[in-house]
Amino acid sequence: MESNSVTNYIKEVIGNMPTDWLSLTTHRLDIYDEKLAKTQFLDQFEILFTQNNASTPALSALPTAYDYIRLGHPLSCILEWAIAKSINQPSENVISFSSKTTPILAVLRTNLVETRNTQIIYTGELPEYFDAEVVKNIYGYKFDLQEVEQGIEIPAFEGSTIYISQVEQFEDTNLSSEIDFYINLHGQLGSILVVNEEKNSSFISEIQHVRRRETIAMTPANCLQALKSLVGQDSSAPQNSTFEADKSSVLASIKDITGTKTTPLVASSGLSMQYAIMMGLVHDALENHKGKAIKFIVPPNCYGGTNDQARRVAACNDLVEVVDLLVDGENEMVQSIDTILNQVAEEDAIPYIIAEIPTNPRVEVPDLQQLKAVLSKERKTPTGETAIPSVFILDQTFCPNYLFLGEGEILSTVNAISYASGSKFPSGGKCTAGYCVANDKAAGLMEKIALHLNLCDNEATELQYEILAKQLPSMNQRIKDAYFNTRDFVNFIQETLPAAKINFVSEELAAQGFTPSVFSLDLPTKGNNAQEKEAYKRALNLKLIDMMISEIPDESKYCVSYGQLKGCYWTIPATSTQGTTKEGDKDYIARVSLSPNMDLERHKEVFRKFVNEI
Repeated sequence: MESNSVTNYIKEVIGNMPTDWLSLTTHRLDIYDEKLAKTQFLDQFEILFTQNNASTPALSALPTAYDYIRLGHPLSCILEWAIAKSINQPSENVISFSSKTTPILAVLRTNLVETRNTQIIYTGELPEYFDAEVVKNIYGYKFDLQEVEQGIEIPAFEGSTIYISQVEQFEDTNLSSEIDFYINLHGQLGSILVVNEEKNSSFISEIQHVRRRETIAMTPANCLQALKSLVGQDSSAPQNSTFEADKSSVLASIKDITGTKTTPLVASSGLSMQYAIMMGLVHDALENHKGKAIKFIVPPNCYGGTNDQARRVAACNDLVEVVDLLVDGENEMVQSIDTILNQVAEEDAIPYIIAEIPTNPRVEVPDLQQLKAVLSKERKTPTGETAIPSVFILDQTFCPNYLFLGEGEILSTVNAISYASGSKFPSGGKCTAGYCVANDKAAGLMEKIALHLNLCDNEATELQYEILAKQLPSMNQRIKDAYFNTRDFVNFIQETLPAAKINFVSEELAAQGFTPSVFSLDLPTKGNNAQEKEAYKRALNLKLIDMMISEIPDESKYCVSYGQLKGCYWTIPATSTQGTTKEGDKDYIARVSLSPNMDLERHKEVFRKFVNEI
C-alpha cells in the first residue's frame, strides 16, 4: 500500500460501509448524475479520505458509483482506487472484472476497431476458458500469443502488449514501459486490468464500456474480500461451499419455472447472458451458413443495453447488421416481424430476432397465435430455396413465469430461446445473475451459447447461485402478489386521474398469464404547442416522483428496478434504462414497479394529494 493512512482508512471504510454497498444491484437515481457517473463517486470519496472521515453517514451520502453493478459500484471503485494508490497510478487506469477473459477481449476489441496490432504475453497459464482460435475466428480479433518466463525482458512491439499473470497480492504489479496492459488473475475473485502509461489512456472508456455491456465488474462480495486481503485482514472464504447443491437447485427451478427440458445456462448478468446468446448464434451462423449475412432484428426503443450491445456486435463483424424492429404505438410487432423476415429472405440472410414480451416501457403483448404463425411461415429466397428460419430470442424479464417454450406451449414449435435478467424477479433484486433456456427445437444452439458464456468467463458466481437458490422457489408467488398490487394501483389511478394514459396489460392478457408488476404512466399535459406540452409533462413526471419518495421514503424510491422484494420504484425510461437509445426513440414517461410487500394505501393517499395539486 502507498501508506499506512490509506491502509487504515480502508479498514475504517470496511467497518462502516453502508449495507447497500453489498446488496444493491441497480443505481439510485436520487444520487446519480450519469454525466459524472465515472468520476463523481471517487472525487468525493477522495475528499472524505483527506478529511479522514469514514463515518457511515458520510459514506452513505456519496453519489452513485457508475451504475450498480455491471459497470461498477462503490466497492469496485474503492478497490481500484486503493490498488492505484499502491502502484502510483490514476484510479481510472485500474479496472476490475468478475471475468478473467473479458479484460483481454476488451483490449482486443478496441484494437480491432482501430486496426492496431496486439501481442499477448503470459506467464504460467492463460485463463482456463480462453480459446485463441475461437477468439480469432469468431470474434475476429487479431493477436500474437507468447508464453514467457517470469522476469524475462519483454521485447518492443509495434502495437499493444498485454501481459497476463496469476498473482497472489492485489498490489503486485511492477510496471514496465514495454507493457501497455497488465491483467492480473485472482483465483475465484476475478481479475484486475491496469492500463499503463498515458499513451494508452484512450482505451479506458472503451474497456469500461465492454465491462458495462458484455460482462460485469468484480462483484461487491468479491471486492470486499479483495479489499480485506489488500489491507491484511482475514479474507478467506467459507470452506463449507454449497455451490454444487445451489447450482443443481437453480437449474431445476429454472426448468420448472419455464417448463423446458434443456439444461439452462446461468450468467453473471442479463447482458452477460445476452452476449453469450448473440456470440453463440454468430458462431453457429459462421459455421453452418458460411458467407451469409447475419441480421439481428431489434426494437430501437427496447432496453438500451440490448440495443447498444447488438450494435457493438455488428461493429466487429462485416457480416452482422442490426435491423430496427418497430413494435410499439402505431407499429405492431407481428406485422413488423413479417415484413422484415420477408426482406431477410429476399437477401438469403440469417434472421435473429431479439424482442421483449411484454414490451418495455409500453407493456404491450402481441397476438401470440399470429406471432407463432409468422415465425413458422416458410419463406423462399430469390432462387426458390427455403429461406433460413429465424431464431426468436425472447427477453422474458417482465414476465419470467409465462410458459412460452415448454412442450405444447405457444412457441414450442419455432426456434426460440428465452432469457431473463436475474436482478429482477429471479433474485428479488439481490444479485444480477441472469439465465437462458431453449425449447426443444432450438436446443442444439445451447452448446454454442454455453461455449461463449464460458469463454467470456461470465457464468454466475457461487454467491449468485446461492442467492438464486434461495429466491427462485418463491418467484412465481411473488410475481402473483406483486401483480395484484399493481392492478389495484392502476385501477385507482384510472379512477382518480382518468385523463392519464396508462400502459399496462389488460385483464384479458392477465387471465392468460401475463401478470407484470410494472406499468408506464403518461400524465395529462397542457401548453400552446408540442414543445410546451412536452416540457410540462416532463416536469409533472418529476413532481409526482419527488412527492412519492419524499412522503414515503421507506418504500418509494427513485431507482431503476423491477421485481424487488418490497417497496415501489419509480423511474423515467428515457433517462435511465433507455440511456443509450436514440433520442427520438426515448420515452419520457413515468415507469412504476410495485412489489408484493408495500403499503399500497399510503401510495394511493399520496397520489390523490398529487392529483389535487395539479
